[in-house]
Amino acid sequence: MKSGQRWLLLGCAAPAAAFFLMFWLLPVLRLLALPADKGWATYFAVLTDSRYLQSMLNTVLLSLGVTLATLVLGGAVGVYLARRDFVGKRVLLSLLTLPLSFPGVIIGFFVILLGGRQGLVADLSDALVGERITFAYGLLGLFLAYLYFSLPRAIATYAAAAESMNLQLEEAARSLGASRLRVVRDVWLPELAPTTLACGAILFATSMGAFGTAFTLASKFEVIPITIYNEFTNYANFALAASLSIALGVVTWLVLFLARHFGGSPAVR
Repeated sequence: MKSGQRWLLLGCAAPAAAFFLMFWLLPVLRLLALPADKGWATYFAVLTDSRYLQSMLNTVLLSLGVTLATLVLGGAVGVYLARRDFVGKRVLLSLLTLPLSFPGVIIGFFVILLGGRQGLVADLSDALVGERITFAYGLLGLFLAYLYFSLPRAIATYAAAAESMNLQLEEAARSLGASRLRVVRDVWLPELAPTTLACGAILFATSMGAFGTAFTLASKFEVIPITIYNEFTNYANFALAASLSIALGVVTWLVLFLARHFGGSPAVR
Protein backbone atom coordinates (compact mmCIF):
# COMPACT_ATOMS: atom_id res chain seq x y z
CA MET A 1 0.00 0.00 0.00
CA LYS A 2 1.36 3.38 -1.00
CA SER A 3 2.07 6.04 1.60
CA GLY A 4 -0.66 8.33 0.25
CA GLN A 5 -3.26 5.58 0.40
CA ARG A 6 -2.20 4.69 3.94
CA TRP A 7 -2.66 8.28 5.13
CA LEU A 8 -6.01 8.50 3.35
CA LEU A 9 -7.16 5.31 5.08
CA LEU A 10 -6.01 6.63 8.46
CA GLY A 11 -7.78 9.91 7.81
CA CYS A 12 -11.04 8.09 7.04
CA ALA A 13 -10.71 5.84 10.09
CA ALA A 14 -9.82 8.63 12.51
CA PRO A 15 -13.39 10.04 12.91
CA ALA A 16 -14.81 6.56 13.53
CA ALA A 17 -12.04 5.79 16.05
CA ALA A 18 -12.62 9.11 17.84
CA PHE A 19 -16.38 8.48 17.99
CA PHE A 20 -15.81 4.95 19.33
CA LEU A 21 -13.40 6.24 21.97
CA MET A 22 -15.52 9.17 23.16
CA PHE A 23 -19.02 7.69 23.04
CA TRP A 24 -18.45 3.99 23.76
CA LEU A 25 -15.08 3.02 25.21
CA LEU A 26 -14.60 5.86 27.72
CA PRO A 27 -18.20 5.74 29.06
CA VAL A 28 -18.00 1.95 29.42
CA LEU A 29 -14.69 2.15 31.24
CA ARG A 30 -16.09 4.83 33.54
CA LEU A 31 -19.18 2.68 34.14
CA LEU A 32 -17.01 -0.29 35.08
CA ALA A 33 -14.89 1.82 37.45
CA LEU A 34 -17.70 3.67 39.24
CA PRO A 35 -18.75 0.93 41.72
CA ALA A 36 -15.17 0.71 43.03
CA ASP A 37 -15.56 4.22 44.49
CA LYS A 38 -17.80 2.74 47.21
CA GLY A 39 -15.94 -0.51 47.65
CA TRP A 40 -15.69 -3.71 45.67
CA ALA A 41 -18.76 -5.13 47.40
CA THR A 42 -20.84 -2.66 45.37
CA TYR A 43 -20.23 -4.76 42.27
CA PHE A 44 -22.21 -7.60 43.88
CA ALA A 45 -25.10 -5.49 45.21
CA VAL A 46 -27.56 -7.23 42.91
CA LEU A 47 -26.72 -10.52 44.66
CA THR A 48 -26.36 -9.30 48.24
CA ASP A 49 -29.34 -6.96 48.51
CA SER A 50 -32.73 -8.68 48.42
CA ARG A 51 -34.48 -5.71 46.81
CA TYR A 52 -32.11 -5.52 43.86
CA LEU A 53 -32.02 -9.30 43.50
CA GLN A 54 -35.83 -9.39 43.41
CA SER A 55 -35.86 -6.63 40.80
CA MET A 56 -33.41 -8.59 38.64
CA LEU A 57 -35.39 -11.83 39.04
CA ASN A 58 -38.60 -9.98 38.14
CA THR A 59 -36.95 -8.67 34.99
CA VAL A 60 -35.47 -12.02 33.95
CA LEU A 61 -38.68 -13.99 34.54
CA LEU A 62 -40.82 -11.37 32.80
CA SER A 63 -38.44 -11.28 29.83
CA LEU A 64 -38.40 -15.08 29.58
CA GLY A 65 -42.19 -15.26 29.69
CA VAL A 66 -42.58 -12.54 27.08
CA THR A 67 -39.94 -14.17 24.87
CA LEU A 68 -41.58 -17.61 24.96
CA ALA A 69 -45.08 -16.23 24.33
CA THR A 70 -43.82 -14.02 21.52
CA LEU A 71 -41.98 -16.88 19.82
CA VAL A 72 -45.08 -19.10 19.91
CA LEU A 73 -47.54 -16.46 18.72
CA GLY A 74 -45.16 -14.70 16.35
CA GLY A 75 -43.95 -17.97 14.88
CA ALA A 76 -47.48 -19.22 14.24
CA VAL A 77 -48.62 -15.96 12.64
CA GLY A 78 -45.41 -15.44 10.67
CA VAL A 79 -45.37 -18.95 9.21
CA TYR A 80 -49.08 -18.75 8.36
CA LEU A 81 -48.65 -15.45 6.54
CA ALA A 82 -45.63 -16.78 4.65
CA ARG A 83 -47.42 -19.94 3.51
CA ARG A 84 -50.81 -18.44 2.59
CA ASP A 85 -51.85 -16.01 -0.12
CA PHE A 86 -55.09 -14.11 0.33
CA VAL A 87 -56.58 -10.74 -0.44
CA GLY A 88 -55.35 -8.07 1.93
CA LYS A 89 -52.31 -10.03 3.07
CA ARG A 90 -49.92 -7.10 2.64
CA VAL A 91 -52.30 -4.77 4.44
CA LEU A 92 -52.65 -7.23 7.33
CA LEU A 93 -48.87 -7.67 7.59
CA SER A 94 -48.44 -3.89 7.62
CA LEU A 95 -50.98 -3.55 10.42
CA LEU A 96 -49.37 -6.33 12.45
CA THR A 97 -45.95 -4.67 12.21
CA LEU A 98 -47.27 -1.16 12.86
CA PRO A 99 -46.22 -1.20 16.55
CA LEU A 100 -42.59 -1.15 15.37
CA SER A 101 -43.05 2.59 14.81
CA PHE A 102 -44.28 3.22 18.37
CA PRO A 103 -41.94 4.02 21.27
CA GLY A 104 -42.38 2.12 24.51
CA VAL A 105 -44.11 5.04 26.22
CA ILE A 106 -46.89 5.04 23.62
CA ILE A 107 -47.41 1.30 24.03
CA GLY A 108 -47.61 1.77 27.78
CA PHE A 109 -50.21 4.47 27.17
CA PHE A 110 -52.23 2.01 25.05
CA VAL A 111 -52.27 -0.48 27.94
CA ILE A 112 -53.37 2.26 30.34
CA LEU A 113 -56.22 3.16 27.99
CA LEU A 114 -57.27 -0.48 28.10
CA GLY A 115 -56.58 -1.54 31.68
CA GLY A 116 -55.80 1.65 33.61
CA ARG A 117 -57.86 3.42 36.24
CA GLN A 118 -59.73 5.34 33.55
CA GLY A 119 -59.46 2.59 30.94
CA LEU A 120 -62.04 0.61 29.02
CA VAL A 121 -61.95 -2.44 31.30
CA ALA A 122 -62.39 -0.27 34.40
CA ASP A 123 -65.41 1.49 32.86
CA LEU A 124 -67.03 -1.79 31.82
CA SER A 125 -66.41 -3.51 35.14
CA ASP A 126 -67.77 -0.49 37.00
CA ALA A 127 -70.93 -0.59 34.92
CA LEU A 128 -71.35 -4.37 35.29
CA VAL A 129 -70.24 -5.16 38.86
CA GLY A 130 -69.81 -1.73 40.45
CA GLU A 131 -66.04 -2.11 40.83
CA ARG A 132 -63.27 -0.61 38.72
CA ILE A 133 -60.93 -3.45 37.74
CA THR A 134 -57.43 -2.47 36.60
CA PHE A 135 -54.40 -4.47 35.49
CA ALA A 136 -52.21 -1.95 33.68
CA TYR A 137 -49.81 -1.14 36.52
CA GLY A 138 -48.62 -4.59 37.53
CA LEU A 139 -47.20 -7.77 36.05
CA LEU A 140 -50.08 -8.38 33.64
CA GLY A 141 -49.94 -4.87 32.23
CA LEU A 142 -46.19 -5.09 31.68
CA PHE A 143 -46.49 -8.54 30.13
CA LEU A 144 -49.14 -7.41 27.64
CA ALA A 145 -47.22 -4.24 26.77
CA TYR A 146 -43.95 -6.12 26.23
CA LEU A 147 -45.78 -8.73 24.18
CA TYR A 148 -47.43 -6.06 22.04
CA PHE A 149 -44.04 -4.42 21.54
CA SER A 150 -42.24 -7.68 20.66
CA LEU A 151 -44.77 -9.49 18.44
CA PRO A 152 -44.18 -7.43 15.26
CA ARG A 153 -40.46 -8.28 15.34
CA ALA A 154 -41.14 -11.99 15.69
CA ILE A 155 -43.83 -11.99 13.01
CA ALA A 156 -41.61 -10.20 10.48
CA THR A 157 -38.64 -12.45 11.30
CA TYR A 158 -40.56 -15.73 11.06
CA ALA A 159 -42.37 -14.65 7.89
CA ALA A 160 -39.04 -13.97 6.18
CA ALA A 161 -37.56 -17.25 7.44
CA ALA A 162 -40.59 -19.31 6.43
CA GLU A 163 -40.50 -17.92 2.91
CA SER A 164 -36.95 -19.21 2.49
CA MET A 165 -37.64 -22.71 3.85
CA ASN A 166 -36.83 -25.71 1.68
CA LEU A 167 -40.23 -26.88 0.47
CA GLN A 168 -38.77 -30.08 -1.00
CA LEU A 169 -38.18 -31.46 2.50
CA GLU A 170 -41.81 -30.91 3.41
CA GLU A 171 -43.01 -32.44 0.15
CA ALA A 172 -40.78 -35.45 0.70
CA ALA A 173 -42.11 -35.92 4.24
CA ARG A 174 -45.72 -35.72 3.03
CA SER A 175 -45.03 -38.19 0.21
CA LEU A 176 -43.79 -40.65 2.82
CA GLY A 177 -47.06 -40.35 4.73
CA ALA A 178 -46.02 -37.92 7.46
CA SER A 179 -48.88 -36.21 9.24
CA ARG A 180 -49.11 -32.42 9.58
CA LEU A 181 -47.90 -32.63 13.17
CA ARG A 182 -44.96 -34.81 12.12
CA VAL A 183 -44.05 -32.32 9.38
CA VAL A 184 -44.09 -29.48 11.89
CA ARG A 185 -41.94 -31.45 14.35
CA ASP A 186 -39.44 -32.98 11.93
CA VAL A 187 -39.23 -30.33 9.19
CA TRP A 188 -40.45 -26.94 10.29
CA LEU A 189 -38.95 -26.83 13.79
CA PRO A 190 -35.42 -27.86 12.71
CA GLU A 191 -35.54 -25.45 9.75
CA LEU A 192 -36.66 -22.58 11.95
CA ALA A 193 -34.43 -23.42 14.93
CA PRO A 194 -31.66 -20.89 14.09
CA THR A 195 -34.29 -18.20 13.55
CA THR A 196 -35.93 -19.09 16.86
CA LEU A 197 -32.66 -18.86 18.77
CA ALA A 198 -31.61 -15.58 17.19
CA CYS A 199 -35.05 -13.99 17.44
CA GLY A 200 -35.51 -15.23 21.01
CA ALA A 201 -32.20 -13.74 22.10
CA ILE A 202 -33.05 -10.35 20.60
CA LEU A 203 -36.52 -10.39 22.15
CA PHE A 204 -35.08 -11.29 25.55
CA ALA A 205 -32.45 -8.55 25.36
CA THR A 206 -35.05 -6.00 24.29
CA SER A 207 -37.35 -6.94 27.16
CA MET A 208 -34.52 -6.85 29.69
CA GLY A 209 -33.56 -3.30 28.75
CA ALA A 210 -37.01 -1.87 27.99
CA PHE A 211 -37.43 1.41 29.84
CA GLY A 212 -40.17 3.52 28.26
CA THR A 213 -42.88 0.90 28.72
CA ALA A 214 -41.72 0.01 32.23
CA PHE A 215 -41.50 3.69 33.19
CA THR A 216 -45.15 4.09 32.19
CA LEU A 217 -46.51 0.94 33.84
CA ALA A 218 -44.16 -0.42 36.53
CA SER A 219 -45.65 1.17 39.64
CA LYS A 220 -46.56 -2.16 41.30
CA PHE A 221 -43.94 -4.45 39.74
CA GLU A 222 -40.35 -3.22 39.80
CA VAL A 223 -37.93 -4.17 37.03
CA ILE A 224 -34.22 -3.50 36.86
CA PRO A 225 -34.29 -0.58 34.36
CA ILE A 226 -36.61 1.32 36.72
CA THR A 227 -34.40 0.43 39.70
CA ILE A 228 -31.38 1.83 37.85
CA TYR A 229 -33.33 4.96 36.94
CA ASN A 230 -34.37 5.53 40.56
CA GLU A 231 -30.85 5.07 41.91
CA PHE A 232 -29.37 7.35 39.28
CA THR A 233 -32.01 10.09 39.14
CA ASN A 234 -33.81 10.15 42.49
CA TYR A 235 -30.97 9.20 44.82
CA ALA A 236 -27.87 10.26 42.80
CA ASN A 237 -26.31 6.91 43.70
CA PHE A 238 -24.13 6.64 40.62
CA ALA A 239 -21.97 3.78 41.89
CA LEU A 240 -24.94 1.54 42.63
CA ALA A 241 -26.66 2.49 39.37
CA ALA A 242 -23.46 1.54 37.54
CA SER A 243 -23.30 -1.78 39.40
CA LEU A 244 -26.88 -2.66 38.47
CA SER A 245 -26.21 -1.60 34.87
CA ILE A 246 -23.21 -3.93 34.73
CA ALA A 247 -25.32 -6.81 36.10
CA LEU A 248 -28.04 -6.13 33.53
CA GLY A 249 -25.46 -5.99 30.75
CA VAL A 250 -23.80 -9.24 31.86
CA VAL A 251 -27.09 -11.18 31.94
CA THR A 252 -28.16 -9.86 28.55
CA TRP A 253 -24.75 -10.39 26.96
CA LEU A 254 -24.63 -13.96 28.26
CA VAL A 255 -27.97 -14.79 26.63
CA LEU A 256 -26.87 -13.22 23.34
CA PHE A 257 -23.56 -15.11 23.48
CA LEU A 258 -25.25 -18.46 24.10
CA ALA A 259 -27.73 -17.82 21.28
CA ARG A 260 -24.92 -16.97 18.91
CA HIS A 261 -22.92 -20.02 19.98
CA PHE A 262 -25.74 -22.55 19.68
CA GLY A 263 -27.40 -20.87 16.72
CA GLY A 264 -24.34 -20.72 14.50
CA SER A 265 -23.58 -23.30 11.85
CA PRO A 266 -21.26 -26.17 12.77
CA ALA A 267 -18.74 -24.98 10.20
CA VAL A 268 -18.45 -21.63 11.95
CA ARG A 269 -18.03 -23.22 15.37
